[in-house]
Amino acid sequence: MPTHLARAARAYWAYIRRAPGTHIWLAILFATTVVIRHVSPETAEHILERRSTNLHQLAESPVRVLVTSAMWIAGGGWYFYFVLYNVFHVPAERWLGTRRWLAVLLIAHVGATYLSEGVLYWAIEHGHAPQSAVYTLDYGVSYALAGVEAVLTYRITAPWRYLYVGGVLFFYGLALVEGRDFTSVGHFSAVLLGLACYPLTRARPGLWDPVRAGRTAWRRLRRRPAAAR
Repeated sequence: MPTHLARAARAYWAYIRRAPGTHIWLAILFATTVVIRHVSPETAEHILERRSTNLHQLAESPVRVLVTSAMWIAGGGWYFYFVLYNVFHVPAERWLGTRRWLAVLLIAHVGATYLSEGVLYWAIEHGHAPQSAVYTLDYGVSYALAGVEAVLTYRITAPWRYLYVGGVLFFYGLALVEGRDFTSVGHFSAVLLGLACYPLTRARPGLWDPVRAGRTAWRRLRRRPAAAR
């Protein structure tokens, strides 16, 4: 293997090792995405029904569906989530450590699932949704992602953290107002749960200053042409 390729391979392996949980999860999502794309629509629907965290499945086998529902992508495609995971999950896992990162995503995923399905149950009981809604498909990784996006607020130095969290709340709040469905309730709930994970972030080193990071990156870019000459 050429030297530059070997160096790149070592650098990428080091990058993966610093966030192992994120990359194992991405590998699982890649495998399940391939499966869904190579089976018939009927088989795909059956697979996802068995892994959906709808009211019926939560009553029958809550632990199983809470785990397996997070192993499938609901729209967007794997490459889209590959980018999002590297933007949000990787820095969160590096900063918090794998155990605390797992705790955040579990709190967001499980908590938002029960809160959103609770809203749906209330809607069914009060005649605002049909009884068949207990079988509505509900799976994917977006609740955990929203929670991790929110907890990264505490990774950013002030005053930039306030701009960041304002953007996150606006994005998911607007979706809640416009969508007014149980999924948008779940996403907004996941954000609030992620913010509530502040105790897990206390005393974690390595706050990130976006302005300083930008200046450092700019200085490195300016030095490269001079080094090349």
